Amino acid sequence: MALSNRLVVVTARNNLRDCDVGVTEVSDIEIAQAAVMKPIIEVGADLGIDAKYLEPYGYYKAKVSLPYLDSLPQRDGSKLILVTAISPTPAGEGKTTTTVGLGDALRRIGKSSMICLREPSLGPVFGMKGGAAGGGYAQVVPMEDINLHFTGDFAAIALANNLLAALVDNHIHHGNLLDIDVRRVTWKRVVDMNDRALRDIVISLGGVANGNPRQDGFDIVVASEIMAIFCLAISIEDLKQRVSKIVVGYTRGKKPVLASDLNAQGAMTVILKDAFQPNLVQTLENTPAFIHGGPFANIAHGCNSVVSTTAALKLADYVVTEAGFGADLGAEKFVDIKCRKSGLRPSACVLVATIRALKFHGGADPKNLTLENLEALRAGIVNLEKHVSNILDVYSIPIVVAINHFVTDTPAEVALLRDVVEGLGVRIVLSTHWSDGGAGAEDLAHAVVELCQQPSKMTFVYPDEATLWEKLNLVASKVYGASEVTADTKVRNRIKEMEEGGYGRFPICIAKTQYSFSTDPALKGAPTGHSINVREVRLSAGAEFVVMVCGEIMTMPGLPKVPSSERIDYIDGKVVGLF
Repeated sequence: MALSNRLVVVTARNNLRDCDVGVTEVSDIEIAQAAVMKPIIEVGADLGIDAKYLEPYGYYKAKVSLPYLDSLPQRDGSKLILVTAISPTPAGEGKTTTTVGLGDALRRIGKSSMICLREPSLGPVFGMKGGAAGGGYAQVVPMEDINLHFTGDFAAIALANNLLAALVDNHIHHGNLLDIDVRRVTWKRVVDMNDRALRDIVISLGGVANGNPRQDGFDIVVASEIMAIFCLAISIEDLKQRVSKIVVGYTRGKKPVLASDLNAQGAMTVILKDAFQPNLVQTLENTPAFIHGGPFANIAHGCNSVVSTTAALKLADYVVTEAGFGADLGAEKFVDIKCRKSGLRPSACVLVATIRALKFHGGADPKNLTLENLEALRAGIVNLEKHVSNILDVYSIPIVVAINHFVTDTPAEVALLRDVVEGLGVRIVLSTHWSDGGAGAEDLAHAVVELCQQPSKMTFVYPDEATLWEKLNLVASKVYGASEVTADTKVRNRIKEMEEGGYGRFPICIAKTQYSFSTDPALKGAPTGHSINVREVRLSAGAEFVVMVCGEIMTMPGLPKVPSSERIDYIDGKVVGLF
């Protein structure tokens, strides 16, 4: 996500970011619209992809043929770099921006590089979080397309999901030969929008012709199991097989009903087959980028598709990817779900932070984050220290800390942060890619290349053979710093049912607030001794993980009081107000 809605530009582009300095303000979208993009055919040619293997969506984006990507040989020595961040704050960290800037910087120092990102959801775009195309002079383009409908992947995922929901209700209406218990239908409809009114609804009102009334609800598209399957499948055949295993509900005898029982997998695969091809775009500096799939990391597993990451490693020597939110959420799921299922292994990890975000974690007044505050910074650094510990001691990935540098960061603050991080035995690099593009991240690129030469043997947080409850406790204690995990009898019985049903070896996907290591978003820094309460358990049999919903997190977000949509418009043939 972009660090700010506005970029202050001066002739030298000297990293001025604050709007009170009296110079011209330019938004992210204005920078993106002024970009000189290469035709996507040329971007493909830079990667050695013949035009016949590209399916252009206009001049500047294209789908890449899956059979072609599958035919490519493995590239010897290619390196996967994971970009993650401290716990997010309103002050911004710039994880996506850093991913883009690093990819550009690697090319600037002579390395073959690609970027792999997730697609933005329209919920945050029109809500409050923002898009997922980076910001300033470290963006992927065409920014408007990427942040809006892009190539229609999310529409396909929603349609496949909702076809399955329609088939469930249709089967019940026409005799219910599978004996589906209408009280135990678990498959929800989805929409790619924040709409709290759809969280809990009643469907099929209006008489017998409309079906059997029952309580239901919607999730946002990015929380759908179809999205998870889309991002974890390694081929169309694997995707179809995973879809067939989806559990949509239970019979009156409490036996699971699968999508394959409704013969749904064929039609759903047809809907998804074009979307399943990776999307090729470029950065402002014409670095190639795959943007494909888009699960949230607070309510899903938060990583781009396996097919795009795997393909990028065949096309470039260095592939920079991100995992959503902090290293306790996205990075943990990147390791325990994506890497476990795909065989992918990162060679290095970049942990992104800003001094102002650390001061926020240290209790500084949000209105005064641009003022020097060593006390707040010292208190807030504990958040960064915990994330560093997780990456080094729990995931065992070599790490560099990247500080997204603001002009308001004082020399004393930088020195304090440098002393603490280097005291941990970790390298720290200040980067200015937001205002200077790839040139501002060259030091980071050199540090990452050196890091990739170190031995790396990533470790999982828990073994496959641990029980679901044991896995939950291991993540809670080792990653979150919690002292206990609690759940009521209903939740514990549901976990037991999943164990008995053969799903105990699945990894877990914890859905919780992204703003804290705890389930309380108000607990900043690095709280310890807290309790993680599991209020709901969901089986994602096709994605092959179990979702543990903790605290007050919602799988259908709501819009804020003043949504971002109020600033977005179409004037004189241009999109305006989009970050």
